[in-house]
Amino acid sequence: MNKAELIDKMAASADISKAAAARALDSMLEAVTDSLKQSEQVVLVGFGTFAVKERAARTGRNPQTGAPIEISAARIPSFKAGKALKDALN
Repeated sequence: MNKAELIDKMAASADISKAAAARALDSMLEAVTDSLKQSEQVVLVGFGTFAVKERAARTGRNPQTGAPIEISAARIPSFKAGKALKDALN
């Protein structure tokens, strides 16, 4: 499912216009992104938790030459599914 299909499904499910569903989805994504930028978790009970993890610097290899390269540390987003979501899939 892509973003447009998700918007269509949200509009039909909530009986709202596609434009309103698009604004709601964009607003939700922006709020989650802003919270993660500030290193805050976003917990949606039953669905899951969005968080930021720290990835340490490490040494990798250039696949073409095999030469070692330094990969810098980074902050990465992570998602952990909640119990209700896990149960819905099984």
